[in-house]
This record gives sequence, C-alpha cells and structure tokens, in this order.
Amino acid sequence: MNQEPELFRPLVIGVISDTHGLLRPEAVAALQGCRLILHAGDIGGPEILQELRLIAPVTAVRGNVDQEAWAQVLPIRELIAMAGRFFYLLHRLDDLDIDPAAAGVAAVISGHSHHPRSHRKEGVLYFNPGSAGPKRWQLPVSVGLLRVSRERVEGEIISL
Repeated sequence: MNQEPELFRPLVIGVISDTHGLLRPEAVAALQGCRLILHAGDIGGPEILQELRLIAPVTAVRGNVDQEAWAQVLPIRELIAMAGRFFYLLHRLDDLDIDPAAAGVAAVISGHSHHPRSHRKEGVLYFNPGSAGPKRWQLPVSVGLLRVSRERVEGEIISL
C-alpha cells in the first residue's frame, strides 16, 4: 500500500474565535477530526479551552474581553509552526506587528470583528472564522477550518 509521508498528508486545523463563554455543540461537531485548534481570542472562560482540548491540542490568544486572572497567561500574539508552515494568531488584525509575507507566514488568523472572512494578500491567507459565541447583530455564527496541503493553505468558513 502506498502511503504518503505524515508531513505531506492534508492537515486540518480548526479555527474558532469570539466564543464569549459559549461553546455551541455545533462548533464542537464542526471541529471534530482537527489535529489542532486555534482560538483567536475573546474566549470568555477557561472552561471553553478545556472543552476544546477534548477534541485536539489548543493554541489560544487573549482577546480584549479576556481580562480575568485565568487569561493573563495567554499571549496577545502567537507564531505557530506546523506542517512546515507558519501561522500567526492574534485577536485584532489591527494589532498585526509583522510583515507576514516577509516573515514567511502562510496564514494570519484573527477574530474580534465577528465578520467571517478569508482572503489572500501578497500570498498570505488572512482568515477570520467569525464569531462562534452568542449571536450578535445580523452576523452569522461560524467557525473555520484551515486545510493545509503540500501546495497551500486554504480556509473554509462553516456556518453553524
């Protein structure tokens, strides 16, 4: 049987943001099978991260509402290396403090706006999964998946 080396198997990374203390069963279902989960802040409580860790390892950053003592250990920004790629995680895209293209970053992941969005700029994927927490305004409730292949990183928004 011909098997592709582990490094080149497609990798799925779950992306969630702005849970604000609510982890919906639909979000948990959408993230099943992910090898890693990235939480882009406004978590709302440590129990959210604990529940997500039952699915896969979690890397999280602190959002502007994460002010309690439990959240102070979380970084504001995080650079993650996985499958030979770099992912830059932060809550507010306005706080981006590097040139992602020059730094060799494959994807910048952010939250805060509650607007799901996936677009490329200078070869870098900018990905916001939207808000998975309490519904606000007329915005959808959503999470995201990053599909990492040998060729590229693709983002998918999943409406809940």
